[in-house]
Amino acid sequence: MAEQSNGTTGHGNAEGSLNANTLEASLTVNNVSKSISWYTDVLGFKVDQRHERDGKLRAASLSAGSARIVVGQDDGAKGFDRVKGQGFSLYLTTQQNIDELATQIRSRGGQLTAGPEDTPWGTRLIRVQDPDGFRFAISSPRK
Repeated sequence: MAEQSNGTTGHGNAEGSLNANTLEASLTVNNVSKSISWYTDVLGFKVDQRHERDGKLRAASLSAGSARIVVGQDDGAKGFDRVKGQGFSLYLTTQQNIDELATQIRSRGGQLTAGPEDTPWGTRLIRVQDPDGFRFAISSPRK
């Protein structure tokens, strides 16, 4: 890769470039209560905060370790029939045993879309999909 004028490569942290510590996701869902249940009961996230407006649940902030997501009720402004979750996957890493995590997810009514399987880059991985079609890959270092 060619060097840039500041002496860093395209992957460096040049002055003025983004230096993020975390990436959090906000997902628009069809049924916020159903999604909260899936994320907490199936995957094991916890509810950090519920967000209400006019006495109605509109969203929830959820966490699992340092991973954070917000699930928010679709207001229908772009049509309720629009497809959600297509075109990308969120990737979570953990030190937990992936096979045990897969067993726990299945025992709580979740379904894996792939795995557990070993990856060529040295991890053990499972894939799941939430009720709205948002996909998650969850991996840990291969032991």
